[in-house]
Amino acid sequence: MSYIREHINYLNTIFFLLTSFAGYCRQNPPVDVLPKRELRGVWIATVVNIDWPSAAGLNTEQQKRELIQHLDNHQRAGMNAVMLQIRPSADAFYAKSKEPWSRFLTGKPGQQPSPFYDPLEFAIEEAHKRGMELHAWINPYRATFDLVSTNTTSDHITRKKPHWFFTYGGKKLFNPGIPEVREYITDIVMDVVRNYDIDGIHFDDYFYPYPEGGKPIPDGETYRQYPNGINNIADWRRNNVNLLVQMVSEGIRVAKKHVKFGISPFGIWDNKRDHPRGSASSGLSGYRQLYADALKWLEEGWIDYINPQIYFPFGNPAAPYEVLADWWSQHANGRHFYIGHAAYRVNENREGWRDRSQIPNQIRYARQHARAQGSIYYSSKHISNNAAGLRDSLQYNLYRYKSLPPSMPWLDSVPPEPPFGLLARATENRKSVILHWMPSAPAADGDEAYGYVIYRFNEGEELDLDNPQNILYITYDSTQLTYTDNLVRANAHYRYVVTAIDRLKNESKPSNVRELYIE
Repeated sequence: MSYIREHINYLNTIFFLLTSFAGYCRQNPPVDVLPKRELRGVWIATVVNIDWPSAAGLNTEQQKRELIQHLDNHQRAGMNAVMLQIRPSADAFYAKSKEPWSRFLTGKPGQQPSPFYDPLEFAIEEAHKRGMELHAWINPYRATFDLVSTNTTSDHITRKKPHWFFTYGGKKLFNPGIPEVREYITDIVMDVVRNYDIDGIHFDDYFYPYPEGGKPIPDGETYRQYPNGINNIADWRRNNVNLLVQMVSEGIRVAKKHVKFGISPFGIWDNKRDHPRGSASSGLSGYRQLYADALKWLEEGWIDYINPQIYFPFGNPAAPYEVLADWWSQHANGRHFYIGHAAYRVNENREGWRDRSQIPNQIRYARQHARAQGSIYYSSKHISNNAAGLRDSLQYNLYRYKSLPPSMPWLDSVPPEPPFGLLARATENRKSVILHWMPSAPAADGDEAYGYVIYRFNEGEELDLDNPQNILYITYDSTQLTYTDNLVRANAHYRYVVTAIDRLKNESKPSNVRELYIE
């Protein structure tokens, strides 16, 4: 018995030490090893004014001011990409569109902003100024957000082509089984690709509608009319979505090789109980209920990144975060895998979400175990408002150093030529260093530099370009050939180099090294 008591006491001591250490780690989180390349994105939702603008009908200056505030907050938080919703329901947050202006922008469907401006052009310019990519987020199939006739214009596509739509869940939705529908949506996407300097096209999880009360989707007649040789309506629906994804992908590749195409499906592709390739989960299935076969898109190489919405905490009974993150990482098929995080849930009083370090720990897990190349957060206002201190965790810890989006060698693997002739001089007051360099020559594939990365090293430090701690500044402006470093101190010895990046963020070798001693 004494042996058993001693053994129990020993185990209790070990348990006490482990729990104490866990408590210490919670109060003193580890200093994370940060990657130099990682997509750090955020969704800016416009439908029903979730994020921006805060209310329909704000004037142009108010809209611009609000958007800039979002972008400034995200820049401070360390983001390098925004997913801006520009087509919430067969309408437009951009001027060069066949579809009417969105009522969520101006308060009235079809009414342009006053004074006039193009919100998408403005957003692209402001995002690029801040070293952030802009991906145009498009809802391909949602045509109305309700059934109120005054919320659509007389020339809205639902009125011009009523036979293209079915009604489900109180909304009108494009019928993906109609060939003309797929062609129309592809044309809409390609107008954006051709007319705007976007970095990507982004689809979310709304393909066929989420099930509502067991009601069937009213597309049986369409299936009979356009069966495409498929004898199962579920497979037919998945094929309809696949055809659109393929058409959009091929169109983008022809029009602009640097525009990325990404999709953000529901967090579960399918459950193992229903499909041998599925995950060890038991929730709603994107494959089975939404007819979205994300594995097909990856295996065919139609998309450049997959961004599943893993909006669940660790250990969730139906959909454990860690299980889904691991599963997607194993099925990315060489494409980028970015995790969609539920920033909107961080204040919920529910199991898993009461832990305010839930998402920071999800990011750590994604980096260390799931081999994810980045994260995207839903949605903008929850990051801007620092819900549950999440923005602080990003800004001061997890994203405290700048990062470049990961490169995509299947789109472009040729790096730029390095800049040259780097000069450095201290200002008269010795409080700043002014850098100047000569632009890169065109790369072997003819591409010119898209921007530059400035690095600084302290005396004795290795010239390690893989350590993001050494990045001072990233610019997406190829004409910017100077930079002023205002973060210098007296009696310090610095070394500087500059690299060039192309549109897909391939990076050149470094320029010549400039050393400077600040007296």
